[in-house]
Amino acid sequence: MKTSKYARLAVIIMVSIFVNLSSVSCSTHVHSSNNSSKKMPPGQAKKMSGSKSAKNYAPGQQKKH
Repeated sequence: MKTSKYARLAVIIMVSIFVNLSSVSCSTHVHSSNNSSKKMPPGQAKKMSGSKSAKNYAPGQQKKH
């Protein structure tokens, strides 16, 4: 069974569109929250930084310069 040149071209175009759409939909999105209204509790900031004390992250414990 012979396929026409246009049918083969249509199949190639459809496969390339499918591959492109599949690769675009697999991307990951990282949401960062730099919003000052949603501050992180000192204990959570301590956990993320890996330090031993949460005192450095508590607003009442900050030195004023």
